Amino acid sequence: MTTALVVVDLQNDFCVGPTAHARYSGDPATLEAVATRTALAVDRARAHDMEVIFVRFVGDAEHQGPSWLRRDRIQNKPLKCREGSWGAEFHRVSPLPGERVFTKRACFDAFLSTGFEQHLVHRGVERLVLAGLYTDVCVDSTARTAFQKGFHITVLTDCTTGRHLPDADVLRFMARLYGAHLSTHDHPWVPQAGEEDACQVSKAASA
Repeated sequence: MTTALVVVDLQNDFCVGPTAHARYSGDPATLEAVATRTALAVDRARAHDMEVIFVRFVGDAEHQGPSWLRRDRIQNKPLKCREGSWGAEFHRVSPLPGERVFTKRACFDAFLSTGFEQHLVHRGVERLVLAGLYTDVCVDSTARTAFQKGFHITVLTDCTTGRHLPDADVLRFMARLYGAHLSTHDHPWVPQAGEEDACQVSKAASA
């Protein structure tokens, strides 16, 4: 089965600095740990000749639809990951020449970025291994569409964290609804033949 590691929104404004810390209610050390382990997952994928795909978010006002603009106005949300800013740059990871980078313009789902799905199909990718931020927002949005389009899913539970909801709840949800395989950066990412993904849920969710 052809597998690709998809790194979602591992950018400064989500990981480090005043914008990230103001938005994330948990311990900032968790964000740094997620970034560090995701970087290790990237190294591991490259060492095994697995394709690494990077997805980035840009939140400039000109990309926001009416509902997004209204929400930000009502909730007084500042702009984040503005194109060309330090906040939009990758944190702890850096694409190598030839590795693809796809941009989401004020949207959560990687499949809404131009060319993302077409690239997966062209490359014959069947399983997406997801890492990055956040479990309950962009990672889940991408996993949901991937499942509906027929892709198998693995989520690296130690390479993501929730923004609004507890990690364990979101991971159980993805395992139940999408049949997602749950693993960690240092364990097998693809289930062995005959292995039932559901059997991995309790172990991986508690890791």
